[in-house]
Amino acid sequence: MKNIKKTWRVMAVFQLLMVLGISQSGLYASGQSESKGDEMKSESMEAVPEKRTTAENIETAVFAGGCFWGVEAVFESLKGVENVVSGYSGGSADTATYYSVGTGKTGHAESVEIVFDPGVISFETLLEVFFAVAHDPTQLNYQGPDHGSEYRSVVFYTTDSQRTSTLKAIKELDSKKLYPSKIVTEVVPLTEFYPAEEYHQNFIKLNPTQGYVVYWDLPKLEELEKKYPDLLRMK
Repeated sequence: MKNIKKTWRVMAVFQLLMVLGISQSGLYASGQSESKGDEMKSESMEAVPEKRTTAENIETAVFAGGCFWGVEAVFESLKGVENVVSGYSGGSADTATYYSVGTGKTGHAESVEIVFDPGVISFETLLEVFFAVAHDPTQLNYQGPDHGSEYRSVVFYTTDSQRTSTLKAIKELDSKKLYPSKIVTEVVPLTEFYPAEEYHQNFIKLNPTQGYVVYWDLPKLEELEKKYPDLLRMK
């Protein structure tokens, strides 16, 4: 019976891919995995607006959890989040480029900078979504099909309060044994965040039918809607 169910699931996935017109290679055309091929361009050629804000009543969080496309899309969906930028953290300015980071030798992790209003959504709530939906915090130096230190799980804290909250959350999650193995998320101070290239910004919004997005990222948004409907911004 298990083999029958497994076969059915495999057939269902490939039927879905055929309907959507997604090639098998498209399932793995994610962040740095395309560094050996041609540069990924947005399906839409419209200009991506500058994603920065200078509002006074805001805070900033920086998370890393695999390919930044899906992580960015998850947090952009939340009420109280003013802005999300995909980028790189953990290394130096001269190596904060897509292809350099893809070597896995820069110290950078694909990250997202989240500007949020703590009066609407707390840092602790962002952490909850990060651990429960945005990625798998038990995977060491990889997420799904993407392997390398650039895909590691990290909270780059910007205040002592963020550090304390993160360590507390990890301790509680491990004690509850909600995951099959221990959380491996790094908790380190943010030294600098470097925005990624323009074509990585708003990637899922501009490329909703791209193979990797459909297979790996859209399920995260579905899970977000299922688990946290009250946190979603009005569409």
